[in-house]
Amino acid sequence: MPEDDIHTHFPAPEGCHHHYKIFKPHGFLSQFVPETRKSKKLLAELAHFPLGTMAIGRLDHDSEGLLLLTTNGMVSHQVRSKKVEKEYYVQVDGDIDEQAIARLQQGVEIGIKGEKYLTLPCKVFKLDTEPDLPNNGRRVRDPRHGLMSWISITISEGKNRQIRKMTAAAGFPTMRLVRVRIGDIHLSRMQPGEVIELTDITNIL
Repeated sequence: MPEDDIHTHFPAPEGCHHHYKIFKPHGFLSQFVPETRKSKKLLAELAHFPLGTMAIGRLDHDSEGLLLLTTNGMVSHQVRSKKVEKEYYVQVDGDIDEQAIARLQQGVEIGIKGEKYLTLPCKVFKLDTEPDLPNNGRRVRDPRHGLMSWISITISEGKNRQIRKMTAAAGFPTMRLVRVRIGDIHLSRMQPGEVIELTDITNIL
């Protein structure tokens, strides 16, 4: 993460760190500093965060769900490690079959910065019913135009747009992507844009 991609409002007391979990809404960037010549919604619009607040990892512009924030760079490094699982609910185009799920579980080849990359084995299963998630204000597609289905994917790595690339490689492009868990911290019943301060997040390691 760029060193200048931290919030600079309301400094925290010296020696005191703050941690938050937020429901990143669709259409927001996982950062505080705007990109050059781009007008995008930023995390700073969700609440007043103390000096030095940074996002732990990222969710891309079109993705939603659980995002952790902290003023402690060491905690950020630990949470982004492969020791901490990240679970996503993914709506895919089509009625995904067991063969595609097995491919995702075993690892699929995706492109990362122009190079081929084989994803690590991961946990994947089909959800029996549509998850109870808040409406994000977007209509993905008219159901009459084809079936869609939901799966859970739990990974321990975090390459750029990895989940989207994985489902596309398996033949079922991602229609909606929501992160629901990081370690033992869950999205639960949070609503888009909601911010909850946590006393500690090291217990998820």
